[in-house]
Amino acid sequence: MISTRYVIKRLVLLIPVLFGVATLVFSILHLSPGNPATVIATQQADAAEIQRIEERLGLDDPIWVQYVRFMVEVVQFDLGESWVHNKGEPVTDILRWKFPITLQLAVLGQIAGIVFGIPIGIISAVKQDTITDHISRIGALTGISVPIFWSGPLIILLFAVHLDWFPTNGLLSNGPLPKITGVLLIDSIIKGDIVMFVDAAWHLFLPSMVIGIYSMALISRMMRSSMLEVVRQDYIRTARAKGQGEKITLLKHGLRNALIPVVTVIGIQFGSLLGGAVLTETVFNIRGIGMLLVDAITDGDYPVVQGIVLLFAVVFTMVNLFVDLTYTYLDPRIEQ
Repeated sequence: MISTRYVIKRLVLLIPVLFGVATLVFSILHLSPGNPATVIATQQADAAEIQRIEERLGLDDPIWVQYVRFMVEVVQFDLGESWVHNKGEPVTDILRWKFPITLQLAVLGQIAGIVFGIPIGIISAVKQDTITDHISRIGALTGISVPIFWSGPLIILLFAVHLDWFPTNGLLSNGPLPKITGVLLIDSIIKGDIVMFVDAAWHLFLPSMVIGIYSMALISRMMRSSMLEVVRQDYIRTARAKGQGEKITLLKHGLRNALIPVVTVIGIQFGSLLGGAVLTETVFNIRGIGMLLVDAITDGDYPVVQGIVLLFAVVFTMVNLFVDLTYTYLDPRIEQ
């Protein structure tokens, strides 16, 4: 049982982390060369127009004044308005509909990685140094080594172009995306539209597969290493000596302890999957938060960039909190 005191302690420790991330984001964007007002006004604008934009956005204030204003607004969950991309639209509204698309991809990829990676790792450890082990290790090494910007086009070329099994881009064949939760699969279920659900699943399969390959490879390697270490422990040998079956010994006594480092990898990896979704969305032309980040950086839309990075930081820290709580469930001694 996880104590409330431990949960509160972990939540309090997240505050300085988020504060540091917000400070770092502000510093990098506002101390970098270039004038956002010039980007907004375009190169043809005169000096007077640029000055008016600076005054309206507060860019002519001292840097410390801008920093204090930024931190106060962040605490109030006010990330400002888009300067260029969706001019005048609150950043929180933009992220509200863009982030679920990226989150959906990352979660589906992570689920695929867990569902296939953990069993492959266990089988590879149990059948150590056999042909099964060698094949799984070569596959895992390949999955980790191949970057998304290379594996994505190859998968499109095979499954979408040559075999014509899946679509190459987008989230739906036609029609606007429903805006209920922002997660297309859930929204189609809420609407009771089975055709839309199947269509969305068909479009999401390839990009989720691209993300899931990397996740599965890393999880299977870690699962194999962890399981090999556990099966050599004294308590496993004792269980075998008592005549307990091999499957029960591994699943009941070995798996729970072997999962602790794997949970660490899954938690850390989720942040990487969000970053990988940026490349995946670009390859598959999915208008999620990844492509939004690319467009915002290109356009010099600082509020949108700040909002996306802060959102990623919050999600990553919350995932780490979940990992810490999972630790205490798998091994209660960690809390002590």
